[in-house]
Amino acid sequence: MSAQSASRPLRPMHRISLPESGPPRLVTLATGTPVWLVTRYAEVRQVLMDPRFDRRSLHAENAPPLLVVPNLLDDPNGLINQDGPAHQRLRGTVQRAFTPRAIARWRPWVGSVVASLLDDFAARPRPADIVEGFTRPLPVSVICRLMGLDHLDRDRIRHWADHALSGGAHTAEEVVAAMTEFGVFAAGLIAERRKEPGDDLVSGLVAAGDELGIEERQLITLTLGLVVAGHETTMSALGNAVVYLLTDGRDGWPLLARDEEAAATAAEQLLRTVPLSEGRVLPGLIRRAVADVEVGGVLIPAGGVVAVQTNSAGRDPDVFPPGPPDLSAPLTSPGIAFGAGPHHCLGAWLARLELELALHHLAARFPGLRAEFTPETIEWRVGQMTRSPSRLPVSW
Repeated sequence: MSAQSASRPLRPMHRISLPESGPPRLVTLATGTPVWLVTRYAEVRQVLMDPRFDRRSLHAENAPPLLVVPNLLDDPNGLINQDGPAHQRLRGTVQRAFTPRAIARWRPWVGSVVASLLDDFAARPRPADIVEGFTRPLPVSVICRLMGLDHLDRDRIRHWADHALSGGAHTAEEVVAAMTEFGVFAAGLIAERRKEPGDDLVSGLVAAGDELGIEERQLITLTLGLVVAGHETTMSALGNAVVYLLTDGRDGWPLLARDEEAAATAAEQLLRTVPLSEGRVLPGLIRRAVADVEVGGVLIPAGGVVAVQTNSAGRDPDVFPPGPPDLSAPLTSPGIAFGAGPHHCLGAWLARLELELALHHLAARFPGLRAEFTPETIEWRVGQMTRSPSRLPVSW
């Protein structure tokens, strides 16, 4: 669909208005379901870490509807929709592959993917589209290599991912058709790796799943989730970071080129202050209370649905300095862009590594990189759970 608003240009993600910090308050989803919006840092962490707010009850018979169009996040078989021992058991099939120590071993080859893409990008005629040439292919290249899918058509993966996390860009029928095709692919991949295992994430997932007695449908959904989450978040975060760094945050560009450590510090600040989503589909990470719980002086009744606004919490003036981010300053409190508690994003460390290496090597390789766009002329990829630029012409 068209990336631009029919009425007026969309604002860059770092300029969008976020819900104000304050006590939990009721808002309404597009489905008509009332939800308690939680915006302050301490209370967001409280909800995410309190087992009295869970995901599985969102799919109980009496649960109110959350999404108008089907979505992978709404699959009751998914890792995100399990809680307690069932969640830990399923998460354990892949958790070892995503520890900080494991991710550190991947640094050389992630760096080689970054370098290869930048070599190709440097040879393009200028102005060149940095989304097509770098921010979009990087995360999909990394997750494909990690899962042993280098042979797969990348456009096909992006097609499935766009439908899996659609936020209105596709009809329910289109989403169901794409997800059915995606599921058939994943089932075949699992059967293939069970028969001939290799040194890749899917083979390890199948071996661990079979050992633990994980149901086949859960293995399929977990595989789908890894493919989608493995590039969707990083693609959006990197694209939106480039928009900020080549416009309002231009002063931070030389800092990124200094070294990888400086780029890692900057990446944390960018994750804190540059949202991935406007909250049009869902206003935050969703949980449902299984008991009466007081949050910020407000009683959330049992059965109440809660949306935690990590973007607002990342700018909580009681926790973080207000105003533009200081890209050279380490965070004063743990970042929550990837959530917190038992459902903390499994791929957070991989996403951080990709952002760190991408930003550092991009700034070091192209110190004079400049935007051939303005905030008003950016073409946006919309209708998904996240929003990111679909095209960014640059020169150097």
